This record gives sequence, C-alpha cells and structure tokens, in this order.
Amino acid sequence: MSQNNQISTAPLPIVRYRGITKQYGDRVVLKELDLDIYPGEKLALIGPSGSGKTTIARLLMTLEQPTSGTIEVDGEMLWHMSVKGKQLPANEKHLHRVRGKIGMVFQHFNLFPHMTIMRNVTEALVHVRGLDKTEAKRRAAAMLERVGLQEHIDHYPSQLSGGQKQRVAIARALVMEPKIMLFDEVTSALDPELVGEVLEVIKGIAAQGDMAMILITHEMDFARDVADRVLFTDGGSIVEEGTPAQIFEQPQSPRLQAFLSRFLNGGPDRETSSRAAAGVEP
Repeated sequence: MSQNNQISTAPLPIVRYRGITKQYGDRVVLKELDLDIYPGEKLALIGPSGSGKTTIARLLMTLEQPTSGTIEVDGEMLWHMSVKGKQLPANEKHLHRVRGKIGMVFQHFNLFPHMTIMRNVTEALVHVRGLDKTEAKRRAAAMLERVGLQEHIDHYPSQLSGGQKQRVAIARALVMEPKIMLFDEVTSALDPELVGEVLEVIKGIAAQGDMAMILITHEMDFARDVADRVLFTDGGSIVEEGTPAQIFEQPQSPRLQAFLSRFLNGGPDRETSSRAAAGVEP
C-alpha cells in the first residue's frame, strides 16, 4: 500500500474547541481559542487568575455560553445541533445529553447537606441514569471505597473534613462514568494540610483511568506529576504548551518564565507561593 493510501491511526480529539471567544461586554475572557483534547489525555491548565482557564472548563460544562466559535464533544457539537441539515443553537435536551459525557469537580463541594454521603453519590445515578436503588448503592459503595471513604457512607457532609467532602464530590462525578473529567482548582478551598489527600486520589484516578482529564490547578508539582500536556494561559489566550518537562524546565515565553519564577524559585513556603502565583488568596 502506498503511503498516500494508508489510513491514519491517529486518535480523533474527544474535545475540540474552534475559534472560541467569550466576552462580557467589552471584556474579552477568551480570544479565538483553538484546542484539541484527546481520549485518555491528562491536560493541565495553569496561569494567573483571570487568564481564561476556568472559562475553558465552564464552557465545556455549559455553565457559560461562548460568544462565538464551536465546541465538539466526542464528535458531536455541544452548543449547536443539526436540524434538517441546518446548524441551530442547541436546545436544553441536546445540551443535557452531550453534557452527560462530562463530569466536573468544583472548588467548592456542592454536596447536599441533608443527604448522607451514600445518597449524595447515588442521587444522580437514580434520577439521571435511571438505575434502581440497589444497583446505584452497589456502584456508589465501590466508588466511595476507591476514594477511601467506605467507612463514612452513612455520615452527613457536616461530619466530614474539607478533604473528605471533596473526595465525596470526586466519587459523585466518577460514578457517572464520564468520558471527560474536569477538575477546577479542587484544592484551593482546602486547608493546606488537607490538600495532599485530595491530590493523591486524583493521581490514582489519572493512573488507572482511560478517560480524558482537564486539571485546572495552582499546584505545579501536581501538574508536573500527572499531566501529559500542560497549557499556560494568560490574557485569554494559550501562551505556551508542551510536556511538563518542557513547560517547567524549559519555559520559552517571558510571561511563563515570570509566572513560574514566583514559586519555583521562591523560598520554602511553596503552598503560599503557589496560591499567590495563581491569584488565589492564601
């Protein structure tokens, strides 16, 4: 077979942003973003506060609508749908169906305070996926064991530490078996001593799972350890991207060099320096 006739085996992106702009009035948050994310890829987004990285995730979760451009998820338009050959704005049914392929864990846990941990994890399985309660509890128990909370299934959120609550939120997202998982600075609201337990859970998920993961983080060591690729955003654009070694050991742009120098060379208090570099209050 000639080279011209060979079929490409390169994977297709599971997420594709094309020409995405997001603005609020005159303030432009993202500028004509083009980005491909591949099946199983672990992608870390780093950058100062207000650089656009969280907006990238919020657009994918349909929490924000793009001003212009398109997003595809698993080969299907997210914010648009085809009706009789015409591309129209997506209705809520279409958004809900495509969004079902995506899980997200936020900075804040958003657990139901009046529900036990078990019920917090099973609620969507029963009411969104339509599983019977026995099967939902079986899956939830297995996932809670995976994140180290099997002994807390009958507790309420008020009885847990911040790190434990965040692990419940992770279990709740994972049990829905998404193809893409978003983690939006999931440790920024935690006390420093609780950060490690959450990051270790995410590292374990990254090592075991084949789903794509987008990690918005101010924890640079974590990004270096977990990510296949790192994007540095600033001013609503991707300034630099590469492997963790390229980004952290050989940064090319002055903006990335300045960003990294705030904490990579910045004294013993890495936690405080890391949060400051990301624009997060200590």
